[in-house]
Amino acid sequence: MTTELLQLPQIALIYGFSPTILIIMGATALVSWLVSSTLKRRFNEYSQIPIRFTGAQIAETMLRENGINDVRVISTPGKLTDHYDPTTKTVNLSEAVYGMNSIAAAAVAAHECGHAVQHAKSYAWLAMRSKMVPAVQFASNTMSMLFIAMFFATTFFQSPVFLYAWVGLFAITTLFSIVTLPVEFDASKRALAWLEGSGVSSSMEHEKAKNALFWAAMTYVVAALGSIAMLLYYVSMLFGRRD
Repeated sequence: MTTELLQLPQIALIYGFSPTILIIMGATALVSWLVSSTLKRRFNEYSQIPIRFTGAQIAETMLRENGINDVRVISTPGKLTDHYDPTTKTVNLSEAVYGMNSIAAAAVAAHECGHAVQHAKSYAWLAMRSKMVPAVQFASNTMSMLFIAMFFATTFFQSPVFLYAWVGLFAITTLFSIVTLPVEFDASKRALAWLEGSGVSSSMEHEKAKNALFWAAMTYVVAALGSIAMLLYYVSMLFGRRD
């Protein structure tokens, strides 16, 4: 998303500047900052609420109770770097989540295991997102190369052909961000259902876990909306509907 925002003004200089660019960039950056700040604040707050199990223990228990025995739970460096890797079948938990026994760690660990459950059950949206990864990587790499090339061949990039190509590539990354939404919301739903059913958290702690996962999901919503807004702007440029 950051790279796409940086590329937007350069394309606008070639095809005609519009204040819409500033609105898109400003609104997306502001909302993204607000959501990210709230997420970090909630995570820090809920990290102070202890429970009986560490994030690693939560993950291992949830996987086992869902009949998943071929997925490993490992620690990964960094903060908020938690993710599930379907290619290696590993639930990667950040160091803080892996060894911490808090409601925040439990929520994050259970969420990532939610993706492992999706994988095991062949959840359609996860399968679609996984199949899109090569195309998204190609689109992102190609857009980065085109962005760099703009500085050396501006005349060529004034051609409508370039804008058609750019819109097509950007549409792929936008579609990926949209497909990601049901995947993330479903993983959180599975996580919360398991946390409640397992008795790991009390009703009050469950609500805090739900709140933490809600703000985590909002980061994906903001990214998707920002990407859609930019895609619509590119399309309007393509058809000559500039402000």
